[in-house]
Amino acid sequence: MASVLSVSGSPSPSSRTARLLRHLDDRLRLHGHDVTPLDVRTLPAEALLGADVRHPAITAATALFEQADGVVIGTPVYKAAYSGLLKSLLDLLPQYALTGKTVFPLATGGSTAHVLAIDYALRPVLSSMGALHVVPGWFTLDRDITVDDDGATVVAPGAAEALGRVTDQFSAALAGTTAQLVPTG
Repeated sequence: MASVLSVSGSPSPSSRTARLLRHLDDRLRLHGHDVTPLDVRTLPAEALLGADVRHPAITAATALFEQADGVVIGTPVYKAAYSGLLKSLLDLLPQYALTGKTVFPLATGGSTAHVLAIDYALRPVLSSMGALHVVPGWFTLDRDITVDDDGATVVAPGAAEALGRVTDQFSAALAGTTAQLVPTG
């Protein structure tokens, strides 16, 4: 199937956003996709803040974007926008780093007041980077993402069902995209 890069733009090591992405990654793997996680917070701050596009960690991250058929972009919402950490990485990628890719924007936040951050803040940037198809994004409330006694991520039933549907739509869009890219004849 497709190669998927799953990017967490959260600065927190105990991030609900990252937990939700890893939950989503598991579902995509069940669909047969090869998923590579990337936590932007693990990239060197001096390279991100200094806009060092030649830093080995930044060139490696750029290569991950190049190799992916699809990209899931996850971010917490702060002040009605995606995280500054994610912005730092997106600014260092080539202008058309998402050309030919199917992209799935995902956001988490403390209130439904932030739900439009995907469409008004993140989607325009992803489109400007040349994404072939930006599928409908998904916003999940922080309170709907918890951790059980064994350390496993638990998504509240209603949120899990809806996230499952949009993840399956992303998977189907990926299948259509990769089929278009395979030469015939």
